[in-house]
Amino acid sequence: MTIQPAFSRADPDERRLSLIEACARVLSDKGAAGVSVRAICTEAGVSPGLLRHYFGGISEAMAETYRWTGARIDAALAEAVAAAGTEPRARLLAYLTANFRPPIASLDLLASYVAFWSLTRSDAVVAGARAEVYGAFRTGLEDLIRAYRPDLPDARLPAIALTALIDGLWLELSLGNAPFSAEEAEALAEQWLDSLL
Repeated sequence: MTIQPAFSRADPDERRLSLIEACARVLSDKGAAGVSVRAICTEAGVSPGLLRHYFGGISEAMAETYRWTGARIDAALAEAVAAAGTEPRARLLAYLTANFRPPIASLDLLASYVAFWSLTRSDAVVAGARAEVYGAFRTGLEDLIRAYRPDLPDARLPAIALTALIDGLWLELSLGNAPFSAEEAEALAEQWLDSLL
């Protein structure tokens, strides 16, 4: 007969990731007001003291969750751009329109983002993570704009305008029951892209 240990130690990277994933679920389910060390650790199935072992505190855990969420979005966008081929306009459109499809257009992701956004005015650590995540999104967009229109003197303002359009359409689609379809959102993004550039 083999005796099983009462507990098992998880790999530190796996444990840290499990806390980040738990934080994302708590943010999605309970919003910013429902996030606490206890709530995250309960969701992860670990003792409350473990969070401070991996993060400097709740703010750092939420900021890392924001970065992790941003990295998942970046991966979905990169996959869409790679699938679009080599034509610069097609790659730019793929970057824009991937925001209207899962895994990016989802109620769970929206709920997490609403919680993140609500914290950016009161938590400098989360605000810093937001600046990084949005900065990376806009940089990716600016790079694709430059590849499509190298003659433009500045890709910054078109990227900001397109980001605002994407955010608005993404928000409506993610909430559900939007007065337009994902295909219509894609057509709007294409029309706005052509009018801007």
